[in-house]
Amino acid sequence: MIARYTRPQMGHIWSDENKFSKWLEVETAASETLAEDGIVPVEAAKAIRERGSAIPAAALAARALEIEAEVRHDVIAFTTAVAEHVGPESRWLHYGLTSTDVVDTAQALQLKDASALIRQDLVDLAEVLKRRAIEFKHTPIIGRTHGVHAEPTTFGLKLLNWYAEIRRNVARFDAAAEQIRIGKLSGAVGTFGHLKPEHEERICVRLGLEPAFVATQVIQRDRHAHYISTLAIITATLDKIATEIRHLQRTEVREAEEYFSPKQKGSSAMPHKRNPITCEQISGLARVVRANAQTAYENVALWHERDISHSSAERVIFPDSTILTDYLLAKTTNLIDKLLVYPERMKKNLESTGGLIFSGQLLLDLAEAGMLREDAYRLVQTHAMNAWQNDLVFRDLVAGDPAITGRLSKEKLERTFDLGRQLKNVDAIFARVLTSEEE
Repeated sequence: MIARYTRPQMGHIWSDENKFSKWLEVETAASETLAEDGIVPVEAAKAIRERGSAIPAAALAARALEIEAEVRHDVIAFTTAVAEHVGPESRWLHYGLTSTDVVDTAQALQLKDASALIRQDLVDLAEVLKRRAIEFKHTPIIGRTHGVHAEPTTFGLKLLNWYAEIRRNVARFDAAAEQIRIGKLSGAVGTFGHLKPEHEERICVRLGLEPAFVATQVIQRDRHAHYISTLAIITATLDKIATEIRHLQRTEVREAEEYFSPKQKGSSAMPHKRNPITCEQISGLARVVRANAQTAYENVALWHERDISHSSAERVIFPDSTILTDYLLAKTTNLIDKLLVYPERMKKNLESTGGLIFSGQLLLDLAEAGMLREDAYRLVQTHAMNAWQNDLVFRDLVAGDPAITGRLSKEKLERTFDLGRQLKNVDAIFARVLTSEEE
């Protein structure tokens, strides 16, 4: 089912054809490194590279899977399939290695390729968020806490907040991707019983990986848990963005909505519907990645030097999590790029409570004018509750109260309800975020 969401490049990384090709890449690098030290004959290493690389990827995968159905061991099936093409020199294939040396190191190569795609996705999303944040930098919108009108903000600040979070995700992801760019060729229990540490180091250099300084039969799974956890955080951010847009698209709010194409249909029964289906897809699929993080945590604890309880789960969580993250980042980038924004509706909603959203500023202005804070709070709240319960205009109630007008002149009250006063530091916030990019 996950194939439905796969973009071609990411899907190829997790195909059987690419998996076996990466295994062969590791085997070839190992043979050539050992040949340099005279452990494997040079001609054997040459045969492994030349005859191995000549095997069509699809044919190698098909033959390996055919053999695996009989022997029930994937790496033995793979080496047997390669040996059929390499010939007598294949006796030097897989020399001094254990299965997981190949599997874990090749998986690191797959994750390295997947990470390059995901990082570019993050950069693309950040660029779109930054552009649209600047576009709506000074577009007023009501800020909501607990879903209730609070104080004014701008739509640009919402986008800027998401942009800053994506930048943090880039930093987190870079660290996680680097920690998993690790190869391991230290044998059945990690003791280098047949090769030397320097062999591992040189093989890894050939593959563009770093060696695991210490391992058992496997690379330790805290690295993998960190990586999947980071994908979960990234997709949680996307869920956060989608959830906000879903709320803004509600009929009673309608301050922004995802793009709705001319031929798109919203409901089989109700022709008027314009549903936030992209946002809902993002929120729903992000849950899958978060759930996969739990599985990655469970994979950290293995019996002694290794069991295989992690490997079957990883065949699901790594393709699914990277594919979904790639897909959801692309969907979110398109969502933000084409987002329909309605500044007039934002203004109308902001003004709909008759100035209630300036109650905090009125409280401060009365305190500054000499009224005890407790008295000021009680007075302002009385008018606010009256306005709420009787659908009255808060600003008019305030303007008609001598206890308030006796302390605040008409000009000072106008300043109390001045939107620009509330948003005077928007430029400074933008400057702080955008300037920090250069640090």
